[in-house]
Amino acid sequence: MAEIWQSSGIALLEPDARGWLKVTPDFLRAFLSRPELQPVEHSCDAEIALFGRLLDDPYEPVSTADLVRLADADARDNYRIFLALRDLLEAEGTLEGAWLRLARHGNRSIAPLFVDQLVHAILAGALKGIDDPMRWRAAELLFRDQSVSTEGGGLMLADDEIVSMHASSMGMGGLGQLVAEAATPMRRVELDVLDEDNKALYWQRSDRFDTVVDFRFTQPANDAFARVIELWLRHLLGLAVRVEPRQRIDDDDWTWHIGLDSEASRLLDRLYQGEELTFDEASAIIGLFRMQVLDESRIAARLRGKPIYLALAKSPAGKVKMKPQNLIVNLPVEETQ
Repeated sequence: MAEIWQSSGIALLEPDARGWLKVTPDFLRAFLSRPELQPVEHSCDAEIALFGRLLDDPYEPVSTADLVRLADADARDNYRIFLALRDLLEAEGTLEGAWLRLARHGNRSIAPLFVDQLVHAILAGALKGIDDPMRWRAAELLFRDQSVSTEGGGLMLADDEIVSMHASSMGMGGLGQLVAEAATPMRRVELDVLDEDNKALYWQRSDRFDTVVDFRFTQPANDAFARVIELWLRHLLGLAVRVEPRQRIDDDDWTWHIGLDSEASRLLDRLYQGEELTFDEASAIIGLFRMQVLDESRIAARLRGKPIYLALAKSPAGKVKMKPQNLIVNLPVEETQ
């Protein structure tokens, strides 16, 4: 388990007293290793010099004049993005603090790719000591888009980037073809469906993001996702909650809900207003959960004793793009951290 999610950068970080990850120079240097920031053959002297300065000291002050000296416009933009992230991390001191600030206030100067990287690393630290590989796989939904297939009666989730890569390199279609067609054995495309019998294979392949899970109600991945939501809120907000998978909402006193992505938010809002969903719209909801806040002193008075419903949905294109920030900004609770 020591090798899990090395691509998150967790080995370059160290926890503080409450378990949040302190920013380190080596973690910042890891961003400089990205191809967008690496000098190339035709990079100007100013770009090469700036890269070297930041590699020596990632906290080195960089002025507007320093960026103007870069001959390549793309390089200037890429450094602005990196510096915006660096300055945020330096100001907050921890990845969790930086991500919470982004979740609550936003910052268009920071690329979504970098925000996902923060979530990846935060989860790697929060999941430390969890020996259930299904929870680690379910946690991937918080920072990597998923492709959905319902062929054959399942509800299969696979990493969208990996599916696209296989589809383009092998001349195939989407996940349905990769997983369901008998002519395309799983071992040939190096995708495996995790279940209770083979889930341990995840440990050796965690950084490949090439495993598939069945997300249907009562399946292990569905329950594992609920446990990850509990962990996420406990780690970031110090908030104890209980999350239970559900098949439907039967609640005459439905008071609060949170969509975990844009499509789920839209569909839950319509249901809350009493609207009927079409079959296709209802089928788009791939996960439904009932959440209870255990410390009611943290929640708005009118919601005490009442559940909060969560939903995850696929887009019309069959993709799932979860927004973990929705859990933070849409919870009617008081912060203690």
